[in-house]
Amino acid sequence: MLKCSTVAIMFSLMLPDIAVADEELTVQSALAQRIIDPQLPLREVQAYVESRILPMPEPDSVDEWETYVNGVRQEVLDKVVFRGEAKKWRSHATKVQWQETIAGGPGYHIRKLRYEVVPGMWVAALLYEPDQLDGRVPVVMNVNGHDRTDGKAADYKQLRCINQAKRGMLALNVEWLGMGQLAGPGFSHYSMNQLNLCGTSGLAPFFLAMSRGLDILLQHKNADPARVAVAGLSGGGWQTIFISSLDRRVTLANPVAGYSSFRTRGRYQSDLGDSEQTPCDLAMITDYAHLTAMLAPRPALLTKNAEDDCCFKAEHALPPLLQAAQPIYKLYGKPAHLRYHINHDPGDHNFGQDNRQQLYRMFGDFFFPNDKDFDTAEFPSDDEVKSKPELFVELPDGNHDFNTLALELSDNLNRSLPDSPESLNVWQSEHHKTLREILRAKNFDVLPIRQSQKQSTTLTARWWWLRMNGDWTVPAVELLLPGTTPTKLAVVVADAGRSGTDVQVQRLVNSGHRVLAIDPFYFGESKIAERDFLYAILVASIGDRPLGIQAGQLVAAANWARDEFQCNKVTLVASGPRTSVIALAAAGLSADAIDAVQLQECPGSLREFIEQNKGANHMPEMLCFGLLKHFDIAQLVVLAAPRTVTIAAPSPRIKKELTATSATAPIGNVQFDD
Repeated sequence: MLKCSTVAIMFSLMLPDIAVADEELTVQSALAQRIIDPQLPLREVQAYVESRILPMPEPDSVDEWETYVNGVRQEVLDKVVFRGEAKKWRSHATKVQWQETIAGGPGYHIRKLRYEVVPGMWVAALLYEPDQLDGRVPVVMNVNGHDRTDGKAADYKQLRCINQAKRGMLALNVEWLGMGQLAGPGFSHYSMNQLNLCGTSGLAPFFLAMSRGLDILLQHKNADPARVAVAGLSGGGWQTIFISSLDRRVTLANPVAGYSSFRTRGRYQSDLGDSEQTPCDLAMITDYAHLTAMLAPRPALLTKNAEDDCCFKAEHALPPLLQAAQPIYKLYGKPAHLRYHINHDPGDHNFGQDNRQQLYRMFGDFFFPNDKDFDTAEFPSDDEVKSKPELFVELPDGNHDFNTLALELSDNLNRSLPDSPESLNVWQSEHHKTLREILRAKNFDVLPIRQSQKQSTTLTARWWWLRMNGDWTVPAVELLLPGTTPTKLAVVVADAGRSGTDVQVQRLVNSGHRVLAIDPFYFGESKIAERDFLYAILVASIGDRPLGIQAGQLVAAANWARDEFQCNKVTLVASGPRTSVIALAAAGLSADAIDAVQLQECPGSLREFIEQNKGANHMPEMLCFGLLKHFDIAQLVVLAAPRTVTIAAPSPRIKKELTATSATAPIGNVQFDD
């Protein structure tokens, strides 16, 4: 088997150096020259994710399926939902505070309430209650999606709840985190990843908001535990499938235009979904097609819209779900319990009258099967729809959101540092292993392909495709002075991509370095053109970590270049807060590939990302699950010792943090270049 360096030599023979080919060649033009097709990063991440989506099991019996389902439910709850501090939140009793009761319309009233999801985080809700209740009645939890302005006051949601109450049902209208009364920058769904950074599942508040809503409904003296429904649109459709598949108290589910298989999501950007819909590590355990099948044998209505202009359009989202679920319903002997509806009027992203009436038909068939007078047509109730102020529920002052909760969690993290020179090696060994585990780090094999080359009287430039494990193509530019064979190598990365590093690279070339400027996953040429951060979230859901991929690519590029160019010193140079952290992570992963690290705009602490309320839409790799629980900048710098870490134009915070660290930890490898 040929080694990478041998392959590179073969390409060198096929592409001989050109003595003087381009007098216009400059560092700036060389860095700016495109190396890969603009669509390649998207195609590669789609292929990478799709190849790792779990296939649907094909059980031969109900017992075999039930064994599988029970295992999946337990794994999702233990390994995805209730991690870190969320384990404690899970055991807390549901706290409910009832407020005023207001008049509804003919035959029902509305009770306002708030309940605590996790300590200090309360959500608002409304209970639509029939005026006359006799015996046990069905209960419905009505969840909803991205109606940021109206939230629980959305007219189509009110009409759904009103119609349920008029049919003698208890209807709970729950405000979704980040919407309506809970809208705000700290409740952005991408801010939930700040909890992940602290080692606590950001998904837990979403799940607990749903499960505690069911608690409240089932604690009602008239609730029938055999007739429990969940229904919702868009993000409410996601809530519906997630809680219904994992909580068997739900006996009927109607998710409307809210989800698709992970396999479908990779192909259709409209379906990618927010952080809660694509939570860290979920796709390692299950897929939404499997979760759909896990509803069996309970009645389920899968509603999609024919011309959905938002997401989860019927023609591509529905077939894979039915393909997965129909055989399981048949296995139970209940094929008629799985239904679907494709809405054509209006056909857009809606839970309008047609879709609502399909839900009422489900109620009639499964909750009121002996009631021949049950009416599936919607009762006209437009004049009973209330204004947002009328439905306002008082919430506590200082109510937690994702950001304030993450700040509180980060205050209570106790990261260790070595306390003596003798303990340094042991500490580094333990934390090297921990970092690899947190980053899910991989060792990449590099296939180098020289794409092109040019030379002028002042510069030699070669452009490379660095193929890593056959999955990723990392574009790289090699630059050096003509006629020289430098033994010093600088691997350069930047938040803004390599094209913006020309001044720094020119200085390195002039000082006798061979420079390899690269764009790792998610940066520069490797940046996905649209919805890029949603693909990073998806990569984390299949069990990888974008930060681990990026750091691994730096290590692999450095290793290859060291061997290929026979360099005796490799310095990793990063410009920007994100690539500075990636560079430190790379140094922590490898003791051999990197000899020194130079950083510019390095953050003083990973906590800064929480303090600045940065979400996964801003910097997904920086909110890596559990990283801050074990490592801050100080720990990453100590992990790099004795290699020198030089920080250019350091902020007062990082100088303070690392000066304090050096007073207690035996590092001595930090230099500040003011």
